[in-house]
Amino acid sequence: MAGVPVSDRPRFDTVRSIFEDGAVGRTVRLRGWVLRGRSSGGLLFLVVRDRTGSVQVTAKRDVLGTEPFERAAQLQLEGALQLEGTVATDPRAPGGREVRPTSITVIDVGAPYPIFHDQTEEFRLDKRHLVIRSQDHVATFRVKAELLAAFRRFLAAEDVLETTPPILTGIPAEGGAEAFQFDYFGRPGYLSQTAQLYLEALLVPNERVYALTPSFRAEKSRTPRHLTEYLHLEVELAWCDLDQLMDFMERMLIAAVTDVAKACPKELKQLGRAPDELERLAVPFSRITYQEALDRLKAKGFDLAWGADLRTAEEAALTMEERAPIFITHFPKELKAFYMLQTPTDARTVEAADLLAPEGYGEIIGASCRETDLARLTERLVSTGIDVAEYEWYLDLRRHGSVPHAGLGLGVERVLRWMLRREHIRETTPFPRTPSRHTP
Repeated sequence: MAGVPVSDRPRFDTVRSIFEDGAVGRTVRLRGWVLRGRSSGGLLFLVVRDRTGSVQVTAKRDVLGTEPFERAAQLQLEGALQLEGTVATDPRAPGGREVRPTSITVIDVGAPYPIFHDQTEEFRLDKRHLVIRSQDHVATFRVKAELLAAFRRFLAAEDVLETTPPILTGIPAEGGAEAFQFDYFGRPGYLSQTAQLYLEALLVPNERVYALTPSFRAEKSRTPRHLTEYLHLEVELAWCDLDQLMDFMERMLIAAVTDVAKACPKELKQLGRAPDELERLAVPFSRITYQEALDRLKAKGFDLAWGADLRTAEEAALTMEERAPIFITHFPKELKAFYMLQTPTDARTVEAADLLAPEGYGEIIGASCRETDLARLTERLVSTGIDVAEYEWYLDLRRHGSVPHAGLGLGVERVLRWMLRREHIRETTPFPRTPSRHTP
């Protein structure tokens, strides 16, 4: 209402307030959207939603008047309205309460809503901007918001500083084949695959840092757990070895999922995850080496030689019967990035750990200690075919006050997919980006 002071604007109630103690008999003013609706003679039944929930509205023709009643009866799904009425009890209504309006003002009747069950997945992705109004998506993104807040609370309590590294970069941190390249004013530019290298620079003056940024991978992977753009929580810790890093990861994940279980029980139940399943998670998580993982897989019928990567099928086989996450540690160095620390007692492996979610959901966090020896780091760059000159600024970090440190990268959507038992990772982000889709 332009020009009207905020204090003079009409006050609207929330749906949530209708279910509070003492609300029955109170006059309320609501505004929102039609979730469902039907009419029967002189009665109109609507389910109206706002940001806080939904409530049944039962309108009578002889109360509203014929013209307002007929106007309200034309409301389509997702049509917008505001109303005034009285809160009443009705055991047949969801939640046992309803609103009986004395007036309904139609804001937007709306066109017939094009989203319904049994449509193809491609059509629903084309109409993603409308599909995300579904109650399951509303619940999903409320849980996601709480998960992000929980991570931030934990990291603040651990004295880890949030930082803001760039998304545009001049070097592909983890390999050019999987980096999105573009023309940056006549020079090669890349969308960030990871903030790690910049976090290592920020580590030295701050000791403990993190960033929550989008990352981009130009992988043509079409699996239920891959996106080309995802939200990446990355942490770097000074004076940290692999065991300390895994301890930190355990604490962080337990703290976050426990907070979400307590804050979002309704949403979790709606989406198929009992909150107490998350609250029962306890440390320590199981820790097995890469070699032990190969042995377990061999017993399950997988024929994998040393150096084979563990992909979706192998990770699912290792975790399908698990009820808590598990660590796999000490991977062959050829499988991992150039910056990972060689294991002091085994030249074949690096001090790295992947945390796999239970129930077959696979990797959710990758972590490692970082190589601090300038000669070994340079040798690794050369051996992987990387132009050392492009990484001179990164090598400077080893020339001037480098200390033992380690870090992790957590895929927020992967964690959410496991927590909410979503079949496909695209259901954990509003507008999923995959090799075949970058619209709407």
